[in-house]
Amino acid sequence: MHIAILTFDGFNELDSLIALGILNRIKQPGWRVSLASPSETVTSMNGVRLHRQVALDETESFDAVLVGSGIKTREIAEDATVMQVLARLDPARQLIGAQCSGTLLLAKLGLLDGVPGCTDLTTKPWVQEAGIEVLEQPFFARGNLATAGGCLASIYLAAWILARLVGREAAAEALHYVAPVGEKTEYVERALANIEPYLP
Repeated sequence: MHIAILTFDGFNELDSLIALGILNRIKQPGWRVSLASPSETVTSMNGVRLHRQVALDETESFDAVLVGSGIKTREIAEDATVMQVLARLDPARQLIGAQCSGTLLLAKLGLLDGVPGCTDLTTKPWVQEAGIEVLEQPFFARGNLATAGGCLASIYLAAWILARLVGREAAAEALHYVAPVGEKTEYVERALANIEPYLP
């Protein structure tokens, strides 16, 4: 099972790295979580430089994909080369989630046609301009598509992927591990309450 977190120049560290950390709590044969980008290295909105683990053009091979956000998402949405690669995303056979401005990319790809989405306050008008109804909530999913709004809502995307691919118990265990001490039960319950209405 290969999960990719699409990470572009100007990326938001919270979106990509929180999801990466939570998803990597699963230790089982064949489980792989990778940062995917169009270039060998990407630099975050705060100057953190990362080396990609897989190339973006491997998009079709991923079982699940999370599209991270960042300060250059609108530029990425206008990059024909990148968007041509992303056009290979297929919710019929892949779980696809997007965080904040990553929702704009799903909208531009036509994946959210008829599906409302979640995003951050900055990106909201651009997603609406793309014809998508924006919900005032942290997480929403329909079928194999999910969106989240707000940096820390990345935990909901990670938990949704885990619940869908491994099971609710695995999602709860991963969230319990990362939750603050003294708040673990409440934290896990709240996170699961946000995703459970959207699980099959």
